[in-house]
Amino acid sequence: MGRWRVLASVVALFAVGGCAERHDVAAERELTVWAHAGREAERATVEVQLRRFEAANTGVRVRLTFIPEGAYNGQVQAAALAGRLPDLLELDGPYLYSYAWQRRLRPLDDLLPEALQADLLPSVLAQGTWRGRLYGVGVFDSGLGLWADRRALTAAGVRIPRGPEEAWGAAEFRAALAALAALSPGGQAIDLKLNYTDEWFTYAFSPLIQSAGADLIDRGGAGAAGVLDSPAAVRALTEVQGWIKAGFVDPNLDDAAFLLGRVPLAWGGHWNYPAYRAALGDDLLLLPLPRMGPGMVTGQGSWQWSMTRQAGDPELAAALLSFLLQPEQVLEMTAANGAVPATGDAVARSPAYGPGGPLHLFVRQLAGGYSVPRPRTPAYPVITAAFARAFRDIRHGAPVAATLSRAAALIDREMAANRFYPTVESTS
Repeated sequence: MGRWRVLASVVALFAVGGCAERHDVAAERELTVWAHAGREAERATVEVQLRRFEAANTGVRVRLTFIPEGAYNGQVQAAALAGRLPDLLELDGPYLYSYAWQRRLRPLDDLLPEALQADLLPSVLAQGTWRGRLYGVGVFDSGLGLWADRRALTAAGVRIPRGPEEAWGAAEFRAALAALAALSPGGQAIDLKLNYTDEWFTYAFSPLIQSAGADLIDRGGAGAAGVLDSPAAVRALTEVQGWIKAGFVDPNLDDAAFLLGRVPLAWGGHWNYPAYRAALGDDLLLLPLPRMGPGMVTGQGSWQWSMTRQAGDPELAAALLSFLLQPEQVLEMTAANGAVPATGDAVARSPAYGPGGPLHLFVRQLAGGYSVPRPRTPAYPVITAAFARAFRDIRHGAPVAATLSRAAALIDREMAANRFYPTVESTS
């Protein structure tokens, strides 16, 4: 019955489908919202949407604060310790679990309508779930794959995969790199975005070890030893190191290796599409990542909204989240940032991500079980730092097995020091 009371409240709080009718609220109600200061287009869209929500609800005020992305997590942590969190805040994907474990967040399962939760992409639900409860919902997800120049692949006689089930295996991909490099002006074939920051290495390359049958941690247990440095993980990252040693990888110091045509392949995401499309036009291909084992794996995850336990009006906060997840609002935001719409309804209406769209592969991967969320544990900051450092060392020629063993030991020590993060108390 509680769920239906919340649903009735949500329906009463905002106009569905963009209706301009205003809904009276008995007394003035206020929400405080923190968001990361991302792209200007994203900031403007959030601002417009929150004002639109206010306009549809007489007496509701939403106070929005933007926090610089680089300082965001630190400021949220400081506010949590001081007991001064807002009602709603954005959290970057895998950083949610620390706050959920500390009981800073309120579960959303009983506040958001079941139909809305059912319409979320499986990847969005997976990212926002911790220990069986939903603590975060995103209005968009990310896409990760390979960008390719059709002309170069055709000239080199390289097979073009039509979907994740046809992804290149390790040997075929290595042969493709060699064939493409032989026809490239500088003898290089791929941009791995090695100029990106550390979180990129975890997001972009942990799918390779997962496709090989390994992982960053043992998700059925607690630690990392025997998983991150398992033979499968060593084999996968030895393969990547081999691409670099063979000279197939452009260092991409100018962030333009693919754009300028130095290489015909680029490891990348949805954010690359506008510039790449402008440069290559209809010759731009979006392909799945190569696989190191039986099946291809890709990355997922992005910013998501969470409700704090300090929220004074949970039903109003849930109404705002439901509003932001309306198809029209999702499509407005993803038009601003180019990301994957978070709901099936929005995807179906998207020219880019819907069936037949140029970016539909990203949806197929996220909805089809090919994506794996980064580890859902409060230890994630230590895990990603350890893996990123290991990847940096490996790309510069460090011994793969020994480097991964050191990273695994760091993660194990973090887990043990926190007693493997036992439940503090009931999270219901």
